[in-house]
Amino acid sequence: MNFTLDQLRAFLEVARTGGVRKAADRLNITQPAVTARIKTLEDTLGAALFDRSSGMALTKRGDALLGYAEHYLELGSLIERDVAGPEGFTRLFRMGVSETIAQSWLPEFVQALRAAYPNLTVEIDVDISRALRERLFENKIDLALLMGPLSDYRVENVALPTFDLRWFRAAGATHASPAEGASVITFARDTRPFRTLKEELLARYGPDIALFPSSSLSACFRMVAADLGVGALPQALAEPYLSRNEIEEFDPGWRPEALTFSASYLTGPGATLGQAAASLALKTAEDFHK
Repeated sequence: MNFTLDQLRAFLEVARTGGVRKAADRLNITQPAVTARIKTLEDTLGAALFDRSSGMALTKRGDALLGYAEHYLELGSLIERDVAGPEGFTRLFRMGVSETIAQSWLPEFVQALRAAYPNLTVEIDVDISRALRERLFENKIDLALLMGPLSDYRVENVALPTFDLRWFRAAGATHASPAEGASVITFARDTRPFRTLKEELLARYGPDIALFPSSSLSACFRMVAADLGVGALPQALAEPYLSRNEIEEFDPGWRPEALTFSASYLTGPGATLGQAAASLALKTAEDFHK
């Protein structure tokens, strides 16, 4: 019986995403190519795998194939890893990345990933961790480098080195500290660091502290340098501004809690590459934080 891994991948992606368009986006091929692969697989098996009248719902035979296809693709991933070698990975690999990592060791990680898997096509999406979590569960990305870990049985988390937060102000600033009413420039509103910092500031100084959130950490540092407020920001990203004497670190008597990150990927068929990439991300991060 002649069916291919590409046909089974197309079948699984349509089954997972519920549609040909989403599967095509996920596989980085055209919709007609997905349709053709599924049609060829159905002809080979002599069975309809999807009920087209119900929005590509699995038929009984399609549901029966699902488990076998997952095992077959897992075996294919192991063959790619152990027999074909790194050159055998020719697929699209999608990563979702938190901006803290994007501003720090992401370039070195992508370089190492492409050196290890030269035929891999890498696509990067930078966003807040909450959005990356959703994309991971929707199978829109293969690896999430985000504030974690993610508590879900479907996810494997590799803990990454933390990022310490420090207080910064403009060199010779007029805004001395939050205790003196300075606005606090920090992470975007819909993030864990923002919520944690807001709670801490409220407990220490009351409700009158003004928070100035931004989705761009580089913009945060520039605003601190412009003396628009003080910043609770990653120490690892401050060096260029400190070396130019644009900002200075100060101590108001306490520090925000460090940021914890993980390299997270979904377990199951095709997870071999995600696992390898997560391990490579850990090594890259450890080298950066030395």
